[in-house]
Amino acid sequence: MDLGKALTWAATRKHGALITIRKDGRPQSSDIIYLVDGDSFLISLTDDRAKTRNIRRDPRVVLHLSHPESWSYLSFDGTVELSEITTSPHDATSDRLVEYYRAMAGEHDDWDDYRQAMINEKRLIATFTPRSVVGQIN
Repeated sequence: MDLGKALTWAATRKHGALITIRKDGRPQSSDIIYLVDGDSFLISLTDDRAKTRNIRRDPRVVLHLSHPESWSYLSFDGTVELSEITTSPHDATSDRLVEYYRAMAGEHDDWDDYRQAMINEKRLIATFTPRSVVGQIN
């Protein structure tokens, strides 16, 4: 499957399953929302989640997307790069989280409150860069 065509299809959706590798080698699946950004996917994560720990240990992941009504599905294989955890209302990660939110949902009612919530939740941005994709688009 052509990666560009697959990314175009993925950009029309926002829900998927991120499959990471546990310490013992078994896969772990997590439902996530994502944003396609050029040739990559952006995902907002918290530092305390198992998927984040798994990615820190082994950045290889699969992002599986499906559309059951049309029997379409895609599985992207690649690696993730994690940003720093946001620790200040105007650090680079906080700014990226604002951009992520705007692209996903538009303007927030209170950006100061949003930025503080991102700090409190120890949020970061995962940038998933797919190397290959398999599946079918119907």
